Amino acid sequence: MYHLWTQRDLPSYLGPSPGLLFGLFFITALNSVVVFALFILLVRTLWCLGANTTTIEGWEIERHETLLRRARYLGGVLEGPNGTKIPITRQEYPWDIGIFSNIAQGMGSWNPLAWFWPFSFTPSVESGLEFEDNGLEAPGTTWPPPDPDRMFRIAPTERAFDPSNAFTHSMDPEEVYKRQQADRMRPSPATDTSELRRRQPFHVRYDKKNVQKRPDEDYAYGTDYESDGEEQEQEAYDWQPKPGEGEEGWRNSEGERLNDFGVDEDVEFYDEDEVPLGELMKRKNLANNGSIY
Repeated sequence: MYHLWTQRDLPSYLGPSPGLLFGLFFITALNSVVVFALFILLVRTLWCLGANTTTIEGWEIERHETLLRRARYLGGVLEGPNGTKIPITRQEYPWDIGIFSNIAQGMGSWNPLAWFWPFSFTPSVESGLEFEDNGLEAPGTTWPPPDPDRMFRIAPTERAFDPSNAFTHSMDPEEVYKRQQADRMRPSPATDTSELRRRQPFHVRYDKKNVQKRPDEDYAYGTDYESDGEEQEQEAYDWQPKPGEGEEGWRNSEGERLNDFGVDEDVEFYDEDEVPLGELMKRKNLANNGSIY
């Protein structure tokens, strides 16, 4: 481009052909887009290196902020899958130990010259097992913070919970037979959809629980009231879980979801924790081939 600019005053027959000019400008535009994308990637990488976070950890921080905003409107607690009240308190990201310390930890050396030396030693595998924390939280505090929307549902049991025998069962043949009969009498997940129904979106659950609407609020002036049947059908349709809504469809501040990075959100979400493996394989076969092999 610089050589072309210096020769701009010469006659056209001494310059490049129109095809070469078009190719030159096309390559320049393409290179500009690539350089701009690489610059954004560089800035993002330097930001994550200075903050000592990854993309997923950044999402966890944003989600924790979302839970804190919700808890402020509900008295500092959120409702879990089984109706339990989960207190939500602010937690600081534990591995942000300072900008320079974060960069040194990520680059594997405190020497800035070694950061740019391509033949520097690679950090050992053992160095990735323990990380220095900033000490802002009490020892034993876990990260990420508790999230009521991703907690497991506790299956109802007939006996009281005892950690000493939580995973043991009686070997008495009569009790084993009773458990088998109870399992057979339990409704199948394929027929009882109430066991597999997703939790409603947070704003819907919040409005249903805390907002009392007036009867005439949803009707504008001059419109007719719908019949009870149509109103109930519309209400049932509105409450049906839709894909991409609710906590399983949460997005970060940039509008990205785990599904954008190849993660199966339906498998990771807690809705199918209690579904037997055989039932999941049956659904997979029905979805793929329309029959069971």
